[in-house]
Amino acid sequence: MKKINLFLFYFLQLTWGIIQNIVGFLIYIALMIKDPNRPRLRFNGAFVTLWDSNYSASIGMFIFVGRVEFNYFARVVSHEYGHCIQSCILGPFYFLVIGLPSYIWAHNKRFIRNRYKGNYLYSDFYCEKWANRLGKKFTGLEPINH
Repeated sequence: MKKINLFLFYFLQLTWGIIQNIVGFLIYIALMIKDPNRPRLRFNGAFVTLWDSNYSASIGMFIFVGRVEFNYFARVVSHEYGHCIQSCILGPFYFLVIGLPSYIWAHNKRFIRNRYKGNYLYSDFYCEKWANRLGKKFTGLEPINH
């Protein structure tokens, strides 16, 4: 496991990755206003909270975990943390290179159908595979691989 330098993490998120962090922060604040008792935690510098969705997402240094079984929580956080690292690397290009393709991969009916048929795993897509590798490298936790 590679230890994250928190100063560098925050510096990159709040400069190079400021666009996605503003979006992530606004969603995070909206969720906290809606339910101040919503479970949340800090993980390797990232802000993690639960949200009422079947999907999980990472927007800058904000991780939103959807409805997952408890035993998958750490694996989902590991994967989503990989997306946080992608945000540090790609900065303003994150939404174009990771966010949009990941959203389409997760929500497009044809891609979903092919995954259910067993032709592909969710983690076969380039940005998801990369997030898994980064998540494992920086958290030491095995990421979700479905």
